[in-house]
Amino acid sequence: MATALSNEVRRRAPETRPPVRSRAVGRNLWWFVIPGLVLYLYVVIIPTAQGIYLSFTNWSAFTTSQRFVGMRNYESIFEGASAEILVRTLIIAAATMVIQNVLGLLLALTLNTRVFARNVLRTLIFAPVIVSPLVCGYLFKYLFAPPGIGAVNDILDALGLGRLQQDWLGQPDTALTVVIMVVCWQFAGMSMVIYLAGLQGVPVELLEAASLDGAGAVRRFWYVIRPLLAPAFMINMMMSLIGGLKIFDQIYSTTQGGPAGQTETISTTIYRLFSLQGDYAASTALAVALTLIVAVLSLVQFSILRRQKGTS
Repeated sequence: MATALSNEVRRRAPETRPPVRSRAVGRNLWWFVIPGLVLYLYVVIIPTAQGIYLSFTNWSAFTTSQRFVGMRNYESIFEGASAEILVRTLIIAAATMVIQNVLGLLLALTLNTRVFARNVLRTLIFAPVIVSPLVCGYLFKYLFAPPGIGAVNDILDALGLGRLQQDWLGQPDTALTVVIMVVCWQFAGMSMVIYLAGLQGVPVELLEAASLDGAGAVRRFWYVIRPLLAPAFMINMMMSLIGGLKIFDQIYSTTQGGPAGQTETISTTIYRLFSLQGDYAASTALAVALTLIVAVLSLVQFSILRRQKGTS
């Protein structure tokens, strides 16, 4: 009887159908998108297309008309000093990516515990992120200035280590190291915050269960925390890689590409070719190449990290 009653109620109940979205509503929504599309086309797409075309010409401050030269500007990127600059940029990007992420992860693991004044420490470590990269570069330029001027050399002398004093920014190896230190010091706090967000999403129950099973701190990190931090790893590594590839401000404020061009990167070379030498086509070709390098390496890194996330 209950079944017959429920069937009768269902039969008499008004039939409800999902609301049908009018096609006119969808067409009207495009009117809100068109202004943004037009602006994006005018500001991004058209200048990009023009730049790509001009990179195949002899456009410069000394030519009155552009002449098509084919791949000559792109071939010069892999020749002589340009090839060294390309390799140096990749080295800086790789070094900053590794060091920045290691520091950020260690700081996040430390400040995720009940350490004293951890909120104050988080704020102090993150503070350099909001400072201009130029200011950070000038700060390190003063710290690593020659003996008698720089604070680092004065500290070494006060500690009785005067033999270690040197012109840190006047030698290629040490100058490049200082540039990498500037980037890692400034942006390690950004990586730390992202890792902290990931760590706070790790269930406490999993860590407690791993501890009861006899897993130590290292095993808990590797088998429990690390797989759950995959999104944070992906974001941090991609951001640090892209930032290292397009580094400009820190180098310009510390060494300006010196000594003898030994700290020049792709970005500083683009600035020098365009603003100082007036070789607009070569600088544009280098900018297009940098864009392609960033895109390819980012896609490769993203696919590797996503594959590791899926297998973890």
